[in-house]
Amino acid sequence: MIRTALPLAALLALGACALPPPPESASLPADAVIGAGDPLRSAIANTSVAFSSQALLAGRPAEAARAVAQMEWLAVEMPTNPRLTSVSPSIIGQMAAARAEWRAALGIAPDVPAQPVINGLYAAARALSAQQGDPAAALSTSAFPQGGQATLLRLAALPSLPLTNSAAVTATDAIRQRDSQSNRRL
Repeated sequence: MIRTALPLAALLALGACALPPPPESASLPADAVIGAGDPLRSAIANTSVAFSSQALLAGRPAEAARAVAQMEWLAVEMPTNPRLTSVSPSIIGQMAAARAEWRAALGIAPDVPAQPVINGLYAAARALSAQQGDPAAALSTSAFPQGGQATLLRLAALPSLPLTNSAAVTATDAIRQRDSQSNRRL
């Protein structure tokens, strides 16, 4: 019995090693979609406007933090969202390139999962908006290795992010395309 169990156990162990890791997942906080029923649509609408012009976020670190957090979520959400299976797969590559761009601009560690980034950015945005608490403390985690104060300064003066803008526009187009396909089926 042991002779037959060992090869079977070895095969099962090898099979388990061959499985790809599950896709990354993340969520937006409840206050990310106040007044909006659909976080996907809300994030896409907000980011396509926010990143359309560098001037819209200049000197507005709370808004920049929310917009980057929403893009961070979209980069994780779009490849696995079942409502977007019919959209172009190029959006996944665009989102990955854009994610590298905004992370480099803010000094966000490239290998950190999305959720700590989203949590930190939203906590900083809340502290800035309410003028209560220390927004830099929310960004003083391993996700932001430059430190909270440096990240706040970068949020207040985001450089031009053309890849991020392009990905936000493509996400808007993807939703429009999906909606038009859904309307044709009705």
